Amino acid sequence: MTKTAKLHSRTISRRSFLITAGGFGVVVAFGGLPGNALGATVAPAAEGNYHPNAWVSIAADGIVSIMSPASEMGQGIMTTLPLLIAEEMDADWDKVRIVQAPSDADTYGNPGFYGVQLTGGSESTRGYYDLLRLIGAQTRKIIQASAAGMLNVSASELTTEPGRVVHAPSGRSLGYGEVAATGELPDPLPQASEADLKTREEWRYIGRRDIPRVDVPAKVDGTAIYGMDVQLPDMLYGAVLRAPVQGEQPEAIDDTQARAVPGVTQIVPLSYGVGIIGETVEATKRAKDLLNVTWSTSSRIRNYTSRQLLEHYRSVGRDLSQTGVNAFAEGDAEAAIKGAARVIEADYMSDLVYHATMEPMNATALVTGDTVEIWAPTQGPTGTQGFAAVVVGTTPDKVKVNVTLLGGGFGRKAEADFIVDAVSLAKEVEGRPVKVIWSREDDVRHDKFRPLEAQHIQVGLDADGNITSWRHRIVADSIFARTMPDLFKSQGGHDDVVTEGAHFNYAVPAHRIDYIRQDNGLDIGFWFAVGVGYTRFGIECVIDEIAATRGADPLQLRLELLRDQPRARNVIETVARMADWDRERDGRALGIAYSDAFGSHCAQIAEVSLNRQTGEIRVHKVWCAVDPGVAIQPRHIEGMIIVGITNGTSHALFEQINIVDGEVQESNFDTYRVIRMSEAPDIEVAVVPTAGSPVGGMGQVGLPPVGPAIANAVARLTGGVRLRHYPFLPERVLAALNA
Repeated sequence: MTKTAKLHSRTISRRSFLITAGGFGVVVAFGGLPGNALGATVAPAAEGNYHPNAWVSIAADGIVSIMSPASEMGQGIMTTLPLLIAEEMDADWDKVRIVQAPSDADTYGNPGFYGVQLTGGSESTRGYYDLLRLIGAQTRKIIQASAAGMLNVSASELTTEPGRVVHAPSGRSLGYGEVAATGELPDPLPQASEADLKTREEWRYIGRRDIPRVDVPAKVDGTAIYGMDVQLPDMLYGAVLRAPVQGEQPEAIDDTQARAVPGVTQIVPLSYGVGIIGETVEATKRAKDLLNVTWSTSSRIRNYTSRQLLEHYRSVGRDLSQTGVNAFAEGDAEAAIKGAARVIEADYMSDLVYHATMEPMNATALVTGDTVEIWAPTQGPTGTQGFAAVVVGTTPDKVKVNVTLLGGGFGRKAEADFIVDAVSLAKEVEGRPVKVIWSREDDVRHDKFRPLEAQHIQVGLDADGNITSWRHRIVADSIFARTMPDLFKSQGGHDDVVTEGAHFNYAVPAHRIDYIRQDNGLDIGFWFAVGVGYTRFGIECVIDEIAATRGADPLQLRLELLRDQPRARNVIETVARMADWDRERDGRALGIAYSDAFGSHCAQIAEVSLNRQTGEIRVHKVWCAVDPGVAIQPRHIEGMIIVGITNGTSHALFEQINIVDGEVQESNFDTYRVIRMSEAPDIEVAVVPTAGSPVGGMGQVGLPPVGPAIANAVARLTGGVRLRHYPFLPERVLAALNA
C-alpha cells in the first residue's frame, strides 16, 4: 500500500467518541468534530485569492501563507510543519507567513492521532510528515499547471525554484505572486504521489541549521499572544475555588463577604467548586479567598497518601501472584528465570510529578446562544470543541477555538478542566467573554500528575553472565482508564502510555512486560515523556547492574546487546567519544543511558559529583548524541534535547508531589522544588541523522536517559551504591550510602 493510500484509508475509517469518565478530562476523537475557527496568527495572513488547497494561500505580492496544524508550546513545531509544505512546493521561505490552523479535525487532523487535532506524544512531526510533504508537492503541481496555462506551454516543461516557475526552453518564468494574481486553478486539480516528492539531494530547507523559528521574534519583542495575553472588549474575569480533596463537592456556600468585594459580579455554584466572576482579576482573587465553603467528605481520594501507596505498589510488584495484564511477551521469560544461574532483582520507584508549565492554566470563552468561541493555550482543539459543546448543550461544530501560543504544555494542556471553567462561567453571563485564570497554587494542587509508579525487574543470567530472560512488572494507576475508557477496555485493561518504553531493542532471548493497575481514584495524566521517563530509569540502571555483575564496561555491554542495531550503536559510540568515556575524572564519574523511544535513538553520558556529607548530587555536564532519522531542523533538535535534559535533571533530583489524606502538600515553587539556573548542567548535543530512516519524534526524547545516566554515574562514583527512587533527594542518597 502506498503512503497516499494509507492516508486515505485512515480518513475513511475514522470514528468519533467523547470521553467524560472521572469528571472533565481529555477528549479523543477519531474523526471529525468540524469547525471553522480562525486561529491566532504568528504573522499577518496574506490576503490572497489563490487557494490551491486548505493549507496554502498565495497573494499577488508573492507572500505565501501556510497553515500550522499543531499547537506551539515552545517545541518549534510552528516552524517545522509548515517548512515541510514550503520545501515540497518550492516556496521562498523569506516570503512565507505561518497561520495557526482552525479547529477543523477533518482538514487539519493529525494522521498519527487518527485525525484528531492534538499536539503531544512526540507525534506531530511523525504524524504529519508524509501528509504535509504530499500537500506541498500537490501545491507545486497546481502552481505549475496554472503557470502552464499562462505561458501556453505544457506543465511537464516547467520546473520550480523558490517562489518561481521556470520554463527553461524559452527562458521565461513567473513568480508565484504573478501566478496568484492572474492564474486560474486547474480543473481537475492535479494530485500528488510519493513519486512527486523531492529526493534528499533536492532539499533546500530540510536539514538546514540556519532557518530560524518563526515564533521567536514575537516572543522576544513581547508581541506574542499567549492565552494569558488575550484581551477582548467588555471582558470579565473568572476564578474557581476547588475542593482541597479531588472529587468533593460544595455542600454549603457562605458567599456574603465574597459578594461584598467591589468589582465582583457573580458567584456561581458548580458541581466541582465555586466560580467567581468579576470586573478585575484582583476582585475575583479577593472574593475567592473570602468564600466559606463546606465541602463533602465522601471522596475516595481521602484515603490517598502517596508515600504509603508507593510502598504498597512496591510490594505488589514483588508479589508475582498478582499477574495483571500482559503487555508484551517474547519467549518464556518466567521459565528462563527459574532456570537461570543467577537472578538480578531490583525495584525502581517514581513519585508523583507536577507539570510546572511557565503559564498556568487559563482560557477565555464567549457564549452566545448555542454558539461558543474560545481563546486558549490548548494542546487539543478537537477536545476543546467537544467539552465546550457538552457544557453548553450544543454541538462541536458550533464551537470555534482560537489556539494561542502555549507557555509550556508537557501534556497538561491536553486536558479540558480549565476550558470547562471558562465555558461554564461564560454561560452565566451570555454575550460577554470571561477569562479564567488559575493561580499557581491552583495549578500545583489540582494538576493531573504523572503517575505514582513502582517497577519490579527480574533478569536471569547464565553462568557466563549473559542475559537469558527479562521480566518487567509495572505497577501504577491508568491514564487511559480516565481519558480513553473505551480504548482501555478494548486493550483488556492495558495502558500502553503508562508502560511505554518498557519494550526495548536490546537483544534478550525472553522478555515479558506486565502491567498491574492500581485504581486509587486520583486523576493522573500525560506528563513529559510519560511512561518512558520512568521505565527507562529502571531498564538502564539494571543494565549497569548487570555490567557490574559481569565486571564489564556498561557502555560495551550496551553495544553488545545492540549488536544488530546500527543506529543505536552509532549514538552510543558517538557520545562516548564526545565525553571521552575512558578518561579518569578526579572526584567525578560518568554514567551512561540509552533510549529508542518515540522512534529516535538517544544516548547520554552524565558527569556527576557527590557530597557524601549532605547527599547532594551535582550534575556538571551531560553529553548527548541523538539520531532522529530525518533531522528536519538540526539546531531546533538540539534545543529540544537541551530542554529535555534540563527538565529530566530537575525531575530526577528534585521534583515530587506529596499527597496526605487526599490533600496535595505542595502549593508553589517554594514547596515544589525545581532546578535552578545555577544547578543546570552544561549540555553538549550532537545530532547524527541516518539517511533512509523514517522521521522520529523529538519533543520528549531528551528526558528519559538523563535520570538513569545520573544514577549510574553515582553508582560508579560510590563503588556500586544504587539509587532506585525518583527523585534522588539528599536524604534518600544518604540512606543508600549508609545501607
